[in-house]
Amino acid sequence: MAASAGPEIERLIALLAKLPGLGPRSARRAALALLKKREQLLVPLAASLAETAEKVSSCSICGAPDTRNPCSICSDGARDNALICVVEEAGALWAMERSGAFRGKYHVLGGLLSALDGVGPEALRVAELVGRVRGGEVAEVVLALPATVDGQTTAHYLAERLTGSGVEITSLARGVPVGGELDWLDDGTIIQAMRQRRPT
Repeated sequence: MAASAGPEIERLIALLAKLPGLGPRSARRAALALLKKREQLLVPLAASLAETAEKVSSCSICGAPDTRNPCSICSDGARDNALICVVEEAGALWAMERSGAFRGKYHVLGGLLSALDGVGPEALRVAELVGRVRGGEVAEVVLALPATVDGQTTAHYLAERLTGSGVEITSLARGVPVGGELDWLDDGTIIQAMRQRRPT
């Protein structure tokens, strides 16, 4: 990239371009917006980033990012310790929390098994999950992993690792989304919905 705006601005653009969903053009537009509103956007954003980098760490129990350790969810006495929901990353945890559908604890794996990318069990927080389950308080582990090849491979591996632990292993149901119309759904979703049909 040819330097046309000074090395500091070019570095800002290069860093912004590394964020998901932002390419070089979007990064340039974002940088321009920040520079245009320096006092309202750039300065507070820089301060917030510095504070976040200083104060946020991974929870020693579940692996979620938080300013507390243990995190606010693991510290919440109103949560059900007998339920653990396993998610790939913190984004999935935040989605579950947004729904309000789960009142147990979480376990963030930190990724998925992937032979192509060379990600094995040792790169994920699998041993920590097994340790939590073998602690004796857990009754059910919900595998809330993506419906992808890597997600299903990881779910199968975790189910095997937890076999014999005496806990119930469940997965999220897959199928027709609320408000979904059949003619817009892919074949895999329709097949899963048929397999997991239930009485009404």
